[in-house]
Amino acid sequence: MLYLLLGILVFFGVHVVRMLKPDFRNRQIEALGEGPWKGMYSAASLAGLALIVWGWMQYREEAPIFYFPPDWSRHIAALLVLGAFILNFAAYMPTGRIKAAVGHPFLLAVILWSIAHLLANGDLASLMVFGSFLIYALWNRVAVAARPEPAPAFVSIKGDILAVVIGVITYVIFALWLHRWLFGVAPMG
Repeated sequence: MLYLLLGILVFFGVHVVRMLKPDFRNRQIEALGEGPWKGMYSAASLAGLALIVWGWMQYREEAPIFYFPPDWSRHIAALLVLGAFILNFAAYMPTGRIKAAVGHPFLLAVILWSIAHLLANGDLASLMVFGSFLIYALWNRVAVAARPEPAPAFVSIKGDILAVVIGVITYVIFALWLHRWLFGVAPMG
């Protein structure tokens, strides 16, 4: 459990800095330069994420069970994760109707992904991981909404089409093969 806790602290510690100290990031970029700051930020984020995955994989076998998800929750989880994949790709495509309507599709993707995994897993290790991501994404969504940013303007339906096609293909590959290979869990049985 130590690696999992350490990973959560490192990963989210790096990510909440902007919400807690909005000027800190800008001061670091000014002092170090954008490249070195992004490099350190990325390295710390990747180290935290690796610790989360490693810690979860180590602790989940012995973690206490808080609830037993009903069988139907796997189906809802699968639909939520599909939506999360589409929203994730919509965040990085030319602004289509999805991005224009949602504003920050990546944060909504993380929220859906977290809820899906909480529906499908009732052990403490999963509650720690997916609960942390859910709390962070909800908190970040509120923080982003408080910033004076213009909503992204619709550019083309091409972004939506790409997000759906790439999202569905990636979801199928991940659900049928990659998830089991990476995490030892087969979400589709």
